[in-house]
Amino acid sequence: MLHFLITFLLYAAFDLAFINFFAKKFIHEQVGWLLAPKPDLGAGLLFYLIFSAGLLFFCIGPAQTARGAMFNGAFFGLVTYATYELVNKALLANWPWPLVLVDLAWGTLAGAVVCWASWKLGHLVNA
Repeated sequence: MLHFLITFLLYAAFDLAFINFFAKKFIHEQVGWLLAPKPDLGAGLLFYLIFSAGLLFFCIGPAQTARGAMFNGAFFGLVTYATYELVNKALLANWPWPLVLVDLAWGTLAGAVVCWASWKLGHLVNA
């Protein structure tokens, strides 16, 4: 449970920092007309819980090394973010390619960094 909490806090902090400090203007330029006036915090929390569980189950848990967790996380991030972005691109009118590409890169980086750090911290705590 502690390792899940570590993963959750790392991912949520990393992702929210990216969204709020680096990508906010970009997101508004790309799909601002679709954004709600206020985010649905319950849906956001549920996403962070499920995604963190996926990182721990599919990427961090099976890894024998921090580097293995990092590569697992990078691929998981790419696959999961691609699922969202490419389905949107396929089905929604005017879904912007720049957003697709930035989000795929972000998902890959976030998965890699969070899984690497979570693996390291999890093994440090359990040592």
